[in-house]
Amino acid sequence: MIVGGTGHNGGVSTTSLPAPHHAARLRDALLAAAFTADGLLDLLGAPAYAALARSETVPALRATRGQGPLDTLVRLFLLQRPVGYESARAALPLDEALADGWVVRAGDEVRATVDVRPYGGPEGQDWFIVSDLGCAVGGAGGASGRDEAMVLGVGGASTTLAGITVRLPAGSALDLGTGSGIQALHAAQHATRVTATDLNPRALDFTRLTLALSGAPEAELRTGSLYAPVGEETFDLIVSNPPFVISPGARLTYRDGGMGGDDLCRTLVQQAGERLNPGGYAQFLANWQHVEGEEWQDRLRSWVPRGCDAWIIQREVQDITQYAELWLRDAGDHHSDPARYAERYEAWLDEFEARRTTAVGFGWITLRRTDSDRPSIVAEEWPHPVEQPLGDAVRGHFERQDYLRRHDDAALLADRFRLADEVVQEQVGLPGAEDPEHVVLRQNRGMRRATKVDTVGAGFAGVCDGELPAGRILDAIAQLIDEDPVLLRDRTPEAIRLLVEQGFLEPVGK
Repeated sequence: MIVGGTGHNGGVSTTSLPAPHHAARLRDALLAAAFTADGLLDLLGAPAYAALARSETVPALRATRGQGPLDTLVRLFLLQRPVGYESARAALPLDEALADGWVVRAGDEVRATVDVRPYGGPEGQDWFIVSDLGCAVGGAGGASGRDEAMVLGVGGASTTLAGITVRLPAGSALDLGTGSGIQALHAAQHATRVTATDLNPRALDFTRLTLALSGAPEAELRTGSLYAPVGEETFDLIVSNPPFVISPGARLTYRDGGMGGDDLCRTLVQQAGERLNPGGYAQFLANWQHVEGEEWQDRLRSWVPRGCDAWIIQREVQDITQYAELWLRDAGDHHSDPARYAERYEAWLDEFEARRTTAVGFGWITLRRTDSDRPSIVAEEWPHPVEQPLGDAVRGHFERQDYLRRHDDAALLADRFRLADEVVQEQVGLPGAEDPEHVVLRQNRGMRRATKVDTVGAGFAGVCDGELPAGRILDAIAQLIDEDPVLLRDRTPEAIRLLVEQGFLEPVGK
């Protein structure tokens, strides 16, 4: 849970960044004042809280007219308005905050030098994300007038990646392109050693502040592009929310990869395999081109490194005009001179035309190093709602691929299964009809999939409670529908595999 919004002071601060020397004391003061995600909701109320997420600050300004410490902290760090010196002293260990550079004094007023946002961790932790002033993701003014080296706060893409990441105990984790440090902060909860890299040295300074102010262990911070900072080191987990925007040139470091087309995302994925330990996961957000005469699934499958299983999910597709307009607005170009805007728009379309790009896809790419000679590579389109966090669902997908790879049809029929939790059956047909036109199994958790099944599939799934082998259940169904049990055993394993692969059935391993 994170509070969004945009600050009053546009642009990257020209002051040096704070030092984390007294971060623990500052953290204690923030917590004592209830400067947390829950505390803000209580103070602001749901409408003003939601408005902040839309980058609208007026309701929050009205809600913080009081003189309490929380009002002061919200105005100072979240809304980035000057506060009175005495009010700041009542809310903060002000001498240390001034000495370390979190705030600056101008006469009887105090101003923040950085954006500090409360962020609720997955187990109720109270964390804080530190970024440049006025650089909350989704700010209504876009990035116009900001330095290309600015470091953004946390937006929807970052929280999506955090939610889909597999959270297993890990000896080592790599956050590649760390930004303000949100992925490193999550990884520090379950990895013994966290390495965070970024091409922008300023981002590493912000990651240090985010970790310190959140009370998390320090990370190894390294400057450089792609995998260069880690050489040949290997990791149990690699995560990256890279600058994946497919654009003409590399105008904005925080979003534009600087390589042609989708080459940056391709390189990240292709080079991940050799830097994963056996059984390790690499998880990325990415954009990819839809190229004339080429299936996007084939394009993405070609990225998968040898020895890795892959699960590629396309969540959204935009045509090239929608895509160009989205990122022109992000840069604030829609507020610029119309001729200049048109010139930049033309440059985007020229780039896409030269690459025969018809659309751009956005989604998630997860790799797992298995070293199997029969890798599983699943590329699918799934624009439907899902239930975050999905880390366990992602891990389950790869575990099921392992299971199916080890079990031929005979072994499948000899095994026992149970219906997964919160799967319901829906019968679809005309009102009053004696029999349904078809039966749908639907998940209410995770990916929230739905799949059509025939009468045999519905009956099989309905009686799977882990007690009887699949073959015995099919024999009983064959008797009920007066079908040859041998033929039913021959034609059903493919349907069982699909139900297992999609998570409707779980092997019980008896």
